[in-house]
Amino acid sequence: MKVAYFSMEIGLNENMPTYSGGLGILAGDHIKSAADLNIPIVAVTLLYKRGYFIQNINPLGQQEEMYPYFDPRAFMEPLPFKVTIKIEGRDVHIGVWKYNQIGMHGRVPVYFLDTDLPINTADDRLITQFLYGGDQHTRICQEAVLGIGGYLALKKLERNITTYHMNEGHAVFLTLAMLRDANGNEESVREQCVFTTHTPVPAGHDRFSYGMAEKVLGAYLPANIRALAGKEELNTTVLALNLSRAANGVSELHGEISRQMFPGFNIGHITNGVHHLSWTGPEFQELFDRHLPNWRIQPQALSGARNIPDDEIREAKKKAKKRLISYINSVSGVGFTDEFLTICFARRAAAYKRATLLFTDLEYLFNLSFDRAQFIFAGKAHPQDGAGKELIKEIVNTGKQYEDKIRLVFLPNYNIWSAALMTQGTDVWLNTPRRPREASGTSGMKVCFNGGVNMSVLDGWWREGCRNRLNGWAIGDDEDQADEEAAADLYQDLDDMVTTYYSKPQQWLSIMKNSIADLTPVFNTHRMVLDYVHKYYI
Repeated sequence: MKVAYFSMEIGLNENMPTYSGGLGILAGDHIKSAADLNIPIVAVTLLYKRGYFIQNINPLGQQEEMYPYFDPRAFMEPLPFKVTIKIEGRDVHIGVWKYNQIGMHGRVPVYFLDTDLPINTADDRLITQFLYGGDQHTRICQEAVLGIGGYLALKKLERNITTYHMNEGHAVFLTLAMLRDANGNEESVREQCVFTTHTPVPAGHDRFSYGMAEKVLGAYLPANIRALAGKEELNTTVLALNLSRAANGVSELHGEISRQMFPGFNIGHITNGVHHLSWTGPEFQELFDRHLPNWRIQPQALSGARNIPDDEIREAKKKAKKRLISYINSVSGVGFTDEFLTICFARRAAAYKRATLLFTDLEYLFNLSFDRAQFIFAGKAHPQDGAGKELIKEIVNTGKQYEDKIRLVFLPNYNIWSAALMTQGTDVWLNTPRRPREASGTSGMKVCFNGGVNMSVLDGWWREGCRNRLNGWAIGDDEDQADEEAAADLYQDLDDMVTTYYSKPQQWLSIMKNSIADLTPVFNTHRMVLDYVHKYYI
């Protein structure tokens, strides 16, 4: 068995801007666990020299994007060959960089594809310049480089690949390159491919007009492409489903939604996880090393967390929280205290995630939380998402306008480093998506490894993990619920949470321990990767 894992973005550390958010972080954690477990995987992605942007928030609360140049030479080595693909009939040359992800028992080579070469035209050099920065035309060119270019690169680099794993539909054009090699034998391609979809909404699935696809991909398109990818337009998800031997969603609920969206296809599910060694902070690493020494190799050992002495859990949490609060105060001057219940909300600023649901009834919120709770927000809006940018502006300006009534700060430029700081330090991780729009979500899982608790709508992974008021809080449970009703549920839970935190410290500690013991043994990428191995790779 040898697996080639294709993903449009892979987040391995905050210094390599080759990811934008959840999809990339998940891919990075998948690779890290594969390296720890010594599973034979190689990964393929694109090298973005101007990555995903650095976020600045100006005095008016508006997001500004900066795209500094990323020099990959400090992190990876250029390989001494190129591959060439045809785009719009032109030769586009692709360089390959190699990064080794070193794990506890093995390593995973990650191959980054780069069109920024002097031999290419100015336009073609830009194909891999920005992550999700361009229009439909740029996107289809990027996907051609990833799928077809990545497949050709692996033919030179790796032998005996038994499975090609497409992480989302962006990589699907690799099946077109495989079809050419197989003289059109679809069954032979199908036998070698598996596909993971991450998107529970129709708009999230890439579609290209056949006019554009024929112009860009030309001879790579088989004669029966409309039978494989959809009659009206080329739908990358439909193409991937038709040319894979197995497909999955990323949580139980998302599997159900995917089967409704794509009837007739056999779509299973493997619930996401997080790489426990990357996301557990130093305080809890030390604690687990002392009491559950096998946890690094076998995260299921963390089910024994209930036996850790209470005062040691409290002390570890206090230290992690101090680290977060002192950083927040140093960059923002808001004067937060580690005595208060700290609630974090950090995710991509998109309308369906409802970052401002908390502000539905401001007076109620002020009475509930001032001098008891403090809120830290973070997250980037896609550069072309005006509604997402408005959400950020509303959060920033609410914090400023009512600074004497609510303790609230927005932390700019959310990335792997600040995500670790927040998930390790916070008491509560708040998540309010409109169900069932969140396929899985993973940030809340990271909190559990650090003695934090989740307060979330029962969507994605939380529907599987939550025991309401025993290991966290569930907000509402009705897909058709209006935002006002969801906000009322949220305030009710918040009220209960604040009371528990201050008046019932022993109960709070029990919830913290349950959060670790119930959830971390399941929602980690060691379990997830082994699920892929046993269900789909072998």
